[in-house]
Amino acid sequence: MQNLDFTQVLTSRHSVRDFLPDPIPREALDAILEAGRLAPSAQNRQPWRYLVFTDPEKIRQLNKNTGLIGISNYLIIKDAPCLIIACADASKSVSVNKQDYYLVDVAISFQQMILTAWSQGIGSCWMVAFNERPLAKYLDLPKGWRIVAMSPFGYPKDEKGMYTKLLDKFSKSERRKPIEEIVIFK
Repeated sequence: MQNLDFTQVLTSRHSVRDFLPDPIPREALDAILEAGRLAPSAQNRQPWRYLVFTDPEKIRQLNKNTGLIGISNYLIIKDAPCLIIACADASKSVSVNKQDYYLVDVAISFQQMILTAWSQGIGSCWMVAFNERPLAKYLDLPKGWRIVAMSPFGYPKDEKGMYTKLLDKFSKSERRKPIEEIVIFK
């Protein structure tokens, strides 16, 4: 899956929920993190902050602190060789039209990381199923930081597990609206 052109990366990327235990090489992880660092942000404030976990026991322990809603992540996270939590230092956010842009900025940065990972054959799954307050407390985050998302990263297994098949069916993740439904030319 290596050496995909950008269009191939965009069209082939999908959520991966079943991972091989193989660790991600440091060079690949560095490239993923660098892609996030290089992302654009409102007024170049760069509010993103990333917590990277590569110890399997710490990943499993972290999942126990995601609140009741986060329990649904256990089967996805438990075998991933890497988990990255995307946070924002909200004090670095720009506010325009009564909207804080740290969510947009972190989303752009995290998406660049996810696409870079996929271009190297490394899968991920954007997750927002967690209770922010207990997770932030467990992580001992600085005041003013917000958890925006998290994702396991790793090499995909060849076969999808039963839980993944169920989630794929439930989320209809392969369906995309036609362009005519989402674009209005004026």
